[in-house]
Amino acid sequence: MVHVIKNFKRPEKEIIEAFRKLSSATVHEASGKKGAVSYLIKPINRGMKLCGPALTVQCMPGDNLMLHKALEIASEGDVIVADTHGAPEYGYWGDLMTVSAMARKIGGLAIDGCIRDSQEIIEMGFPVFCRGFCIRGTSKSSLGLINYPIIFGNVRVEPGDLVLGDDDGIVVVKREECEEVLKKALKRVEDEDKKRKVLSTGI
Repeated sequence: MVHVIKNFKRPEKEIIEAFRKLSSATVHEASGKKGAVSYLIKPINRGMKLCGPALTVQCMPGDNLMLHKALEIASEGDVIVADTHGAPEYGYWGDLMTVSAMARKIGGLAIDGCIRDSQEIIEMGFPVFCRGFCIRGTSKSSLGLINYPIIFGNVRVEPGDLVLGDDDGIVVVKREECEEVLKKALKRVEDEDKKRKVLSTGI
């Protein structure tokens, strides 16, 4: 079995940049209320934002080998989206991995598990969404999968799906639906701006 698939289709850069200006809640509503990731997966600091194509990772319990492999193949702007096989209470990601990710201009990390070195990562400003913090170390000996479909925070994520995260949570948009959802999201923003102006008059 091939454990690492290196190539996958991504949304057009123009579409990704347009989504970057939108909120997760707006996109979730525009997508037909689909793709909302579990609220347990949160940004490690307020103001962090994720927006980019998903590079999916399936880690084995307590092992972060595949995250290191993901760092080696990720392209600029990719968001590493990782499942931990039902074992979240390990520090799967730390400050040195963050240094590597930033050097490669990776768009961020979303992991259904914990990280460590949180203060250092916050100071570096690298966007990380996770379940929490844990000092338990991991091994690097078990092969998982990279760029296969995963279940992440109760949502099926495929390589190249758009991942958008902010203070309110994470929403996943299927790659083939990005253009349609973007149009609906922009229309929703326009309509809400009109309502906001009316409401502000106190009428």
